Amino acid sequence: MIKRFPTKRTPSAVLAMTLDGNRLEASVVRRSNGSLKVMQQTSATLALNPLNSDPELMGREVRNNLDRAQIKERNCIVCIPLSWALVIQVKVPQMPAEDLPSFLEIEAERGFPYAPETLMIATSVCGGEGERVATLVAVPRNHVLNLEKALRAAQLKPLSFTFGITALQSAEEQANRSVLSIDVGENSVGLQIASNGGVAILRSLDSAIETEGAQRWIDADAMGREVRVTLGQLPMEMRGAITNALLSGRGDVAARFISEIRPKLEAMRMLVDSVTTYPTNAFRGQYPANTPVAPELSAAARFLTGVETKFEFLPPKISAWQQLTARVSSRKLGSVAAAAAVILLLVGGAIGVQQFKLSRLRSQWAGLESRVTELEGIQTNIRKFRPWFDESLPSLSILRKLTEAFPAEGTVWAKTIEIRNQAAVTCSGTARNSPALTKVVNELHASTDSIRGNSPAIQFTFNFNYTPERNEN
Repeated sequence: MIKRFPTKRTPSAVLAMTLDGNRLEASVVRRSNGSLKVMQQTSATLALNPLNSDPELMGREVRNNLDRAQIKERNCIVCIPLSWALVIQVKVPQMPAEDLPSFLEIEAERGFPYAPETLMIATSVCGGEGERVATLVAVPRNHVLNLEKALRAAQLKPLSFTFGITALQSAEEQANRSVLSIDVGENSVGLQIASNGGVAILRSLDSAIETEGAQRWIDADAMGREVRVTLGQLPMEMRGAITNALLSGRGDVAARFISEIRPKLEAMRMLVDSVTTYPTNAFRGQYPANTPVAPELSAAARFLTGVETKFEFLPPKISAWQQLTARVSSRKLGSVAAAAAVILLLVGGAIGVQQFKLSRLRSQWAGLESRVTELEGIQTNIRKFRPWFDESLPSLSILRKLTEAFPAEGTVWAKTIEIRNQAAVTCSGTARNSPALTKVVNELHASTDSIRGNSPAIQFTFNFNYTPERNEN
C-alpha cells in the first residue's frame, strides 16, 4: 500500500492544481498567521493530453501557462483525474487488525486486472460493529510517473497526488454520518459515499456530461438512476444511513445540474446541500468568508494544515543517502556472509549452540502457531472456492478490445455496451464523423445495425462476435 514519507517541514505556500482531462486549474495558496490566502489563480485548456504526450512537451506547456500568470511557486500538489482510478469493493470479515493489510493485498491482487507492481494502490475501510466494507483504489503507476516527469519538466516539485472529490469531502470529517457527495468537473462527474470514517463508494461517471455542438449538459434523470444503482451496491444497514447529499461544481453546467438533481435526491429522503463557498468552520476557519469551493483549494488546505488525505498516490521517494547506504550494505553483506559460513562450519558441532537455537525457535513457533493455523484455513478455503472464479476475465478482454479499437482523439464514444454469452457484443454510441466510425467498425469486423444523424452527432449501433486471441490466455 502507498505510504507517504514525512517531510522535514511543511512549506508555507503551495501551488495547487486540478487536472481534469485537458483542463488545468491552478491556485497558489499561502498559510500565514493561522489563516489561508489565495495569492494567484489561473486556468487553461492544454493542447496536449497528459496520458499520451511526451512528458517534456507536457511540462513545457504547463510551465508556459504558469509563466503567463506570473506563478513562480515550485512546491505543488495535484488533484489527478478520478477517471484514472480503478475501484473495487470487498467485504471485510472479522479478523485481527494486524491481519487486515495482508488480506487487502490479496484482494487487490485478485480483483485488479493488472499486476500489483504496475499500480499505485490505496485503501479505505468503513463500517461499524456490523459488516465492514473496504474500498481499494488503484491508479496505473505509469500514469503517475509520466505526470511526475511532466511536473519536474515544468520546474515543479510534486508533494502530493490525490483526488479532488476526496479533498472536497473528507471521509474523516463525515465520521459520524453517511454522506453522498457529487462533484461536477470539466469532463466527468465524481461520486463518493463516505460512511463511518471511510470511503464506501468512489466512482467517476465519464459519460455523464453530454455534448452537442457548443451545448453541454448533464441528464439529471440518468444521474438519479446512477445514484440508485450505486446505493444498491452497499450493505442494507449502510445504505439506510445515507441521509445527506453534498453537491459541488463550478460553471453553468454544474449550477443547472445541481438545481435539476436536487428534487430527485430529496425524493430519496436525503437532505441536500449545494456547497459553493467554504463554511466558516472549514479547515478551522482559515479560508476567508465567501471563498469559492474548489478541489485544488481543499487539497491545498489539507496539506498546509497537516490533514492527511484518504487516498495518496505520490510515489515514495528514496533519498540519495538511503541509496548510497544500500549499495555499501550490499557489498559488505557478501563479505559478512562468507565469514559467517566459515564460522558456522567451525562451530556447527557445538551442542550447546544448537540447543539454544532449538529452544528459541520453539518459543517463536508457540507464538505463531495459532496464526499459522488460521492462515492455513484461509488458504484451504481459497483452494476450495477457486474453481468458482474464472481468471480469464472474458468481459474485461472484450472491453479492452473494444477500447483499443476506439480512437484516442475522442471522435467516437460508446454509451451502451451489451455482452451476451461472453461473445456477442452490441455497442451503441455517438460519432463526430463517418470516417472515424467506419474505421472502428472495420477494426472490429462488426456489422452495423443502424446509423442515424449527421456530423458531429452520428448515432450508431453495431454488433460483432468476440473471439479470444491465443495470447490473451
